Amino acid sequence: MARKNAREIAMQLLYQYEMGGDGIASTIEETMELPALDEDDLSYVERVVVGVNNDKEDLDAAIEKFAYGWSLDRISKVDLSILRLALYEMKSCEDIPESVSINEAIDLAHKFSAPEDASFINGVLGSASRDEDK
Repeated sequence: MARKNAREIAMQLLYQYEMGGDGIASTIEETMELPALDEDDLSYVERVVVGVNNDKEDLDAAIEKFAYGWSLDRISKVDLSILRLALYEMKSCEDIPESVSINEAIDLAHKFSAPEDASFINGVLGSASRDEDK
């Protein structure tokens, strides 16, 4: 499976958890049972889902900093999940170029969000990418 598909599954897990899932461990455990995930994909999904959950406060602070004029409660849960995932990759996944994280987040927004949300996500992530204090 391509990283793109693993990233999509990770975003969906983050969204599921945000919407009141049973807990991050059980959410990941359910995913581990998916036959389409190879070992590298499982490792990626677990790393980013657990990482986003652990760094949620810092990620949310960054989103509030770069989403000018937007509070977290105004951002859709899907977009919030996409932003958290991308910002986590940008901050903590040295093996993933920032431009890839941003482009993949935009692709996720095109697939799962309202059409105008991709521009919003691009703006937030672009501002974060240019900021030296990420």
